[in-house]
Amino acid sequence: MLNRKISITRYRQIITVLTKHGFGLLLDQLGIFKYLKMKKLNSEDARSDKVKLSTGERLRLSLEELGPTFIKLGQVLSTRPDILPADIVEELKKLQDSVPSISFDEVKKVIEEEFKEELKNIYKEFEEEPIAAASISQVHRARLITGQEVAVKVQRPEIEKIIKQDINILKDLASFVDNHTKYGKTYSFKEMVLELEGVIKNELDFTKEAENLDRFKENFAKDEGVIVPNVKWVYTKKRVLTMEYVEGIKIDDHEKLDKAGLDRNEIAERLATSICNQILRDGFFHADPHPGNIRILPDGTIIFLDLGMVGTLSESRKNMILKFFIGVTSRNSKLVVKSIVDMGAIQNKSNLKMFEKDVDEIIDKYLTMPLKEIKIDEAVYEIFNIAHSNQIRIPREFALLAKTLGTLQGVLEKLSPDINPAIIIKPVAKRLIYKSFTLERISRDIRKNLWNYRELLSELPSAMLNFLMKMENENFTLQLELKEIGEIQKRFERALNRMSFSLVLLSISIIIAGIIIGSSLSATAGVGSETSFLNVVILRVSLAVASIIVIVMAISMLKSKNP
Repeated sequence: MLNRKISITRYRQIITVLTKHGFGLLLDQLGIFKYLKMKKLNSEDARSDKVKLSTGERLRLSLEELGPTFIKLGQVLSTRPDILPADIVEELKKLQDSVPSISFDEVKKVIEEEFKEELKNIYKEFEEEPIAAASISQVHRARLITGQEVAVKVQRPEIEKIIKQDINILKDLASFVDNHTKYGKTYSFKEMVLELEGVIKNELDFTKEAENLDRFKENFAKDEGVIVPNVKWVYTKKRVLTMEYVEGIKIDDHEKLDKAGLDRNEIAERLATSICNQILRDGFFHADPHPGNIRILPDGTIIFLDLGMVGTLSESRKNMILKFFIGVTSRNSKLVVKSIVDMGAIQNKSNLKMFEKDVDEIIDKYLTMPLKEIKIDEAVYEIFNIAHSNQIRIPREFALLAKTLGTLQGVLEKLSPDINPAIIIKPVAKRLIYKSFTLERISRDIRKNLWNYRELLSELPSAMLNFLMKMENENFTLQLELKEIGEIQKRFERALNRMSFSLVLLSISIIIAGIIIGSSLSATAGVGSETSFLNVVILRVSLAVASIIVIVMAISMLKSKNP
């Protein structure tokens, strides 16, 4: 039921705005009026000029009118083409997050509350007029006591309270839709609101953005021509972020770039390569690389701004996405489908065959196209659309990634039409895949899983014994026709060979791990140390046993192939 602690006034405001923009009938069909015990609102306004607008346009206007929480909701929804039709997703990408600036007195109050210090004791100079204003914060130029010029991002007062109230309302409505509609049961809107809550919570804490800036700086340390502003931690709090001020040229100001003698093709290639490295190499990427967040220095260096929205990928997710992009750019539909299956996104396996067929059709279309003509964001969104039609949910990280690529594609098309992310992604992905097979990487993975290998070896004998005892105690009987015996024997031998091969691999892993550990022991052991001598003896015995297992298993498999 309705949470009475939530403002009824705000509820009515939300319903009124949605009805005004032509969504009254939908709200009625969902049972929202009945749920909230509200009378159906007069939707005369909805039958005026607004009905001539598309559904996506009306939704965008509604979200913009409802403020920061709903703008962020729209931005989250714009990453979910597996839930919404493509035309609505495209319209939500146009959401404008610009509002009138707050007064200097309000800005001053927030800063002094955070630092418990008068503004004049923190900044030597502080410009009263902001250089940028958005729904959550605004940015001012200032100068520190040391004389360094900085940009100061200040949060709007009371914005956290407003957003918290809106999130509670959205949770309430999402729970109702999830419990009372088939669409809600399939896509879990409550889960989406919780995702939104996490995104906004991070954006409201400016120390999180400061940490993101530092992490990007570390990741970019070896990348030439890509930087982020330095954070001034002494002058940074939860609601105030101070960083070095960077002038630069906006990446979409092509006239200024040309006047500065900068090569737009070179900048475009560097930008595309940087985003690819962020995604596929670092697993930590700028999730909103629109022109307002990218500046270019006179020497062509790219500066990324506003790290409030970032995407994070685990090692396993990175590998799945690597496979996906290699599949798309190599026109390999099986690899594309496998990467999505590996993500655990397919809940209903009965849809898998149809999904594979649909992906095949998309890939066939791209087979005849030169790589430079493939728009990677369009290919990804097409796959998302067929995922949507087959009731397949795309993980959030992957959806956010698609949005990032779509934004990147838009910037590149205007900056340098000849540059295509697909051309950049393929070599970057291949290089990273090859790198994953280096001895250093393999040894690192073995060290990570060494404990699992130990547990597997220790538990295997008892598990096999339990299985055999269960068979004996429960009197297992098998009735087989003679003609099936040969086939079953072959299958059984293949299964044994696979198990044997797994043990061989495990033994090889132990050998490699032993070599690595041995190297460490040799490097650190003291001369004449009894402990060191014992370690070396144990190590050699382990290696000898593992080597014998490898040889015996290999001979066994060869014999089974040649009876």
